[in-house]
Amino acid sequence: MAPTRLAHGFCFGESPRWFEGLLWFSDMLGEAVHTSDMRGSLTTLEVPGHSPSGLGFRPDGSLLIVSAEKRLVLRYDGDTVEPIADLSELAPDNLGDMVVDDYGRAYIGSQSFQGGVIIRLDPDNSATVVAGDLDFPNGMVITPDHGTLIVAESVGRRLTAFTIGDGSMSDGDLSGRRVFADNLDGPPDGIALDAESGVWAAMTLAHQFERIVEGGEVTERIDMGERVAIACALGGPERRTLFLLSSTDAYPKRLVGTRLSTLDAVRVDVPAAGLP
Repeated sequence: MAPTRLAHGFCFGESPRWFEGLLWFSDMLGEAVHTSDMRGSLTTLEVPGHSPSGLGFRPDGSLLIVSAEKRLVLRYDGDTVEPIADLSELAPDNLGDMVVDDYGRAYIGSQSFQGGVIIRLDPDNSATVVAGDLDFPNGMVITPDHGTLIVAESVGRRLTAFTIGDGSMSDGDLSGRRVFADNLDGPPDGIALDAESGVWAAMTLAHQFERIVEGGEVTERIDMGERVAIACALGGPERRTLFLLSSTDAYPKRLVGTRLSTLDAVRVDVPAAGLP
């Protein structure tokens, strides 16, 4: 599969999300959130003073934005951006990726190399730690039945699955921790889920995007050459377009002031499923 270049000229793209006909993604070092249409035309929402990372949409259409270094969650209602939750007392390190479920609950990773946690932010904006002892929790997805959350542990080089409560509005706890796939080819970053339970994962240091099934078999690979795979999302028509964010370095701080990240796309056979 040969990706097609859609857009470039931003600093460090992260957390792509397909929503209402557009791909939304963070520019962590550019203090912005961008949208792209299928032709690669970009628009920009500035978030000065913040390093945006995880993105997710609540049922009312509002956008939640993780402010990584300030350990805040911001809300964009289409007009203004305002903080709605300060997670600094719960997060042992900077915040990272996020997935929002159909009830409006956000699951947010705090990216410690050891002892990382997942924090659940409920619709009333109260917050609870629901998982711990993670090795740099990164991208997350939720299965279509709302029964399982899968998280990429970058330092652990594994995908880890949790059972989500009983699927009701009142129970968003995580339990039953288990390995979905381990001994991966590289540290997994952003991930996306398809309708046959395959997980597309950005393998940063391996310079590849890989489709991984439970147990660890890799069924497809997209080689990015010298570029570093950062994050991916499924969307577009029929949700069969795999959007690929890549950069020239896996470590964002080395890229401050550059505009070297790119957005590519490739059509895949199996469409998206679940969340985001």
